[in-house]
Amino acid sequence: MNFGHIRQMIKPWMLPIAMLGGILFHGFIDKIAFLAPYLIFVMLLVTFCKVKPSEFKVTRLSWLLLSIQIFGSIAVYLALSPFSTDVAQGAFICVFCPTATAAPVITGMLGGSVPRLATFSIISNMAVAISAPILFPAITGAHAATGTLATSFLTIGIKVFPLIIVPLALAFFLLYTLPGVHKAIASHQSVSFYIWAVSLFIVVGRAVSFIMDEPSGRIPEMAALALVAALMCMAQFYAGRVIGRRCGDRIAGAQGLGQKNTVLAIWMALTYLNPIASVAPAAYVAWQNTINSLQLYLKTRQKGI
Repeated sequence: MNFGHIRQMIKPWMLPIAMLGGILFHGFIDKIAFLAPYLIFVMLLVTFCKVKPSEFKVTRLSWLLLSIQIFGSIAVYLALSPFSTDVAQGAFICVFCPTATAAPVITGMLGGSVPRLATFSIISNMAVAISAPILFPAITGAHAATGTLATSFLTIGIKVFPLIIVPLALAFFLLYTLPGVHKAIASHQSVSFYIWAVSLFIVVGRAVSFIMDEPSGRIPEMAALALVAALMCMAQFYAGRVIGRRCGDRIAGAQGLGQKNTVLAIWMALTYLNPIASVAPAAYVAWQNTINSLQLYLKTRQKGI
């Protein structure tokens, strides 16, 4: 049994291991939490290097998935906000956050189209970078405290926009100026999967620390957020699969809509929304990676590995 075979056996369990590690060692996370934005940046750069400008084609699948991501997130917030603004924010961020940077890796392992999903990942992340500075202040009313909506737009945009757009610009810059470096990064897509595992370790640990600091009286609300996250997760995987089947790639559709960048989602919730809303994307981590681990396990069994 060689190293490659061992790695293939362990890979489907990397995400549950990362989540368990974050839970067990949450007290250590504060020392390394500052790494999260940098890890997000690197994951996006690796993913964007996979897609050449000539492959950047917005298809019908991309538009359908994007419409659910943006307008669906607004719809669930409006539907739930009369009952609980915190739960509504949690549901909103679970739908609004972009496709996971590791989604093209998982899609490739499941037999879907990597270029198609990598392209949508770019579109999905760009949409968040553009719309987050508008939607977050509107949802939280932060502009009332800071003075103007424009002030809030700039405050959030300065942090979110570069984090998502700069990796794309850097990927294209490397393609035209340092093609050898670009090719080396593009050929190591699996690196993003392992960086994602480290990122999960950090954000899960941070979320667990936050939850443990909350008073016991908020347990019902946190349970409601976890339940809403489960519903959002199953609904998005199902809707993405249905849309993807109609557009010729059910795997890309399901992963594009259902597999979220929970690292970014938790960070945005803790930073710009009511922090309690971060319980929803934290729970989404468990739900989506349970689905991913099961899919990878079944695919591995199918291949007879």
